[in-house]
Amino acid sequence: MKPTIIVLLALCLCLGGCGKEETPEPQGQAKAPSKPDLPDSKKKTPQPKPEPKVADQKPGTLLWEFEMGGWVTFSPAIGSDGTVYVGSDQPDKKLYAINPKSGVKLWEFETGDSVGDSSAIGSDGTVYVGSTDGRLYAINGKSGVKLWEFETGSGVSTSPSIGSDGTVYVGSFDGQFYAINGIKGDKLWEFETGADVFSSPAIGSEGTVYVGSDDKKLYAINPKSGVKLWEFETGAGVSSSPAISADSTVYVGSKDGKLYAINGKSGAKLWEFETGDREYGVISSPAIGSDGTVYVGSCDNKLYAIKTDSKGLAKSPWPMRGQNARHTGRALKK
Repeated sequence: MKPTIIVLLALCLCLGGCGKEETPEPQGQAKAPSKPDLPDSKKKTPQPKPEPKVADQKPGTLLWEFEMGGWVTFSPAIGSDGTVYVGSDQPDKKLYAINPKSGVKLWEFETGDSVGDSSAIGSDGTVYVGSTDGRLYAINGKSGVKLWEFETGSGVSTSPSIGSDGTVYVGSFDGQFYAINGIKGDKLWEFETGADVFSSPAIGSEGTVYVGSDDKKLYAINPKSGVKLWEFETGAGVSSSPAISADSTVYVGSKDGKLYAINGKSGAKLWEFETGDREYGVISSPAIGSDGTVYVGSCDNKLYAIKTDSKGLAKSPWPMRGQNARHTGRALKK
């Protein structure tokens, strides 16, 4: 046999018998087929976690904020359907209606100057608000359309109050205090004080109207005739709004740094309390919605809606500024 053939035979035997044996796959364990990549259109996009429901949020949680073009120093008024009405200072000059759930603007109404103070809401939903342009405006609460305007002799920087018969009461820088027909906007009577009227009036359960003036006096006025029933003199101007308790006691603060308690029927002083100096902070009085949400304005030009544990207004004769969320300034009948 030739040497070349012998070498080839030896090489074949080595390759067939000396190579490593393959390990057999166990019976019954088939390989899992690899999953093909999904196209991008089929892949699930991670979804953000939903915001907790209002009922689940902790007290003090910000629900929304609404930014305006000027300081918000007045207490918001809240309509029977929950709509929040609030005005702002220069240079904005507007009254806004805001959705209480979302904080979205429903409408805005522009006055001729700064909005004077908090608005008041009539039983038919009409919104009454004054302006330093010297006018009191009546506005449709749903549409924001002006119904009428009443011109005083100077700026109106006070919140109006509404009597049980729909009469609107408001003061002016001209030193006059006015009673106006809430439907037509006609003047019923005017009462002259000795100085600017910055005070928002309060109305007793029997209808007596109480209002302060920068002439250092608080006045009690007959709502039908506009005749003065009595006056009470303090040590300085009275620009705050009076509050009335269940026993008809009238409480009012003065620029002399004192709080006075006055007999609502006679005008006699019951007592006085002297306060210390105060620093300005949140000037707006808060308003409380029926669901307990607190609405408050700030000098950062914003209105805030804040979650609370409150169940709504306290069942008391005068639970908030303006007596109620509509700011009628009228005590409830006994």
